Amino acid sequence: MLDYDAEAERYDALRGGEPRAAAAADAVLGLMPAGTRRVLDLACGTGIVTRRLAARGLDVTGVDLAEGMVRHAAARLPGAVVRADCRRLPFPDGVFDAVTSVWLLHLLAGPADARAVVAECARVLRPGGVYVTTVDKAAAHNVGSDIDTVLASRPRTPATDAAATVEAYAAEHRLVPAGQGRFTGHGQGRSPRRTIADLRRGWFVTLPPGEPLAEGFAARLAALPDQERPRPDPVFSLRAFRRATVPGPTAAG
Repeated sequence: MLDYDAEAERYDALRGGEPRAAAAADAVLGLMPAGTRRVLDLACGTGIVTRRLAARGLDVTGVDLAEGMVRHAAARLPGAVVRADCRRLPFPDGVFDAVTSVWLLHLLAGPADARAVVAECARVLRPGGVYVTTVDKAAAHNVGSDIDTVLASRPRTPATDAAATVEAYAAEHRLVPAGQGRFTGHGQGRSPRRTIADLRRGWFVTLPPGEPLAEGFAARLAALPDQERPRPDPVFSLRAFRRATVPGPTAAG
């Protein structure tokens, strides 16, 4: 797992910067219903997307657990960023019109954490409010390139953000499907050299840096042509869920 405190300084530059942030914000906004005012942005990172949501006139609160990320986000949105664990949010029930989690669920350690985050999103949403999240992030990075061919045999863990799984967790808390969206991860097309660098700093959780298995993949990537040429950008998927207004029992989380 990456150290997101350490990543904060270069996070935006390595992940497409403003073009990617603009695409993400536009796609998220497209899934928010008319009348949305108060928004919670979970795992807001450096606040590069959060700031764009706020620029549309929304009252946005950002949350992140990494101190380095919170510091950058707070510089962009003074007084609007909270350091907190997304599994235990420090907000009352039903206070937000929308909750977003862009590039969060795939980072969680397992199903229990993913369910806890979705449960918290449902709790802090008002009836009729909308939860918008990215799903299937790892799959989006597979663009059918020669890099993907090399990486195809690497060990994998079950995706904690698989669309069907997230939908099932949402249903446990009366969150019903309310739309889908997609956006391009501008500037995230991988080159062989960049993929090797990512591998050696812990991007791939099943390939610990410095271990023989990881170095074997690094050697195969180093043998590919066009070491500096980025392959196609990924296209990320969003799902929206509306909190049902009809009272009813919720599943135990």
